Amino acid sequence: METEIEPQSEAIETPPAESAGAVEAPVPAPAAPAAPSRGPATGTRLPAGRQGGFGGRGGRGGGQFGGRGGRGGMRRGGDRPKSEFDQKVLEIARVSRVTKGGKRFSFRATIVIGDGKGRVGVGMAKGKDVAQSVQKAVNQAKKYLFVVPLKHGTIPYQVEAKYNSAVVILKPGRGGVKAGGPVRVVAKLAGITGLTGKLVERTNNKLNIAQATIKALKMIRPLAQHK
Repeated sequence: METEIEPQSEAIETPPAESAGAVEAPVPAPAAPAAPSRGPATGTRLPAGRQGGFGGRGGRGGGQFGGRGGRGGMRRGGDRPKSEFDQKVLEIARVSRVTKGGKRFSFRATIVIGDGKGRVGVGMAKGKDVAQSVQKAVNQAKKYLFVVPLKHGTIPYQVEAKYNSAVVILKPGRGGVKAGGPVRVVAKLAGITGLTGKLVERTNNKLNIAQATIKALKMIRPLAQHK
């Protein structure tokens, strides 16, 4: 008997159907190079050395946002040490000198300095401006410092001195300095707490009065030497 062989149908693989809404993903573009550092508000490139920090008051900043810092730090002369001497201006006058080209004006300053512990001095100098004349007078006064011998805050005995047109009498006293003008200034800066002063011959020249007071104080000797 002949057997019939049924022909076998070959299986054909078909690709899956694409979905209707599928879209092909785009290819990413290559990354752009990094842009140079720019300022926070403007689009200009910052110069070298300023690409850095929030430059606040105190200097130039550094870091991310550049910015010019404000003035900072201590001012010039902020930590200037205090002088051991107190100073008082007695008089500032404008003087002139006649030359071939005309008059030349300058300033004359009379200064009294003292430490309040017995040392006192008077200086007078001229300068082109007030500050220069005052500084030169202070330096001159330091050269002529002397010590006044005191007893319980006053002078030990009465003294009298004459300098040009000024005649001054100084007496021991209590309850404050009873004197006026340059005599009071010199006594206060010398550290005298009790004194009576009198001008025998009155004059308007403050330098002469101050020099007469200084001359009278220089005449005082300690009690041991006075005896």
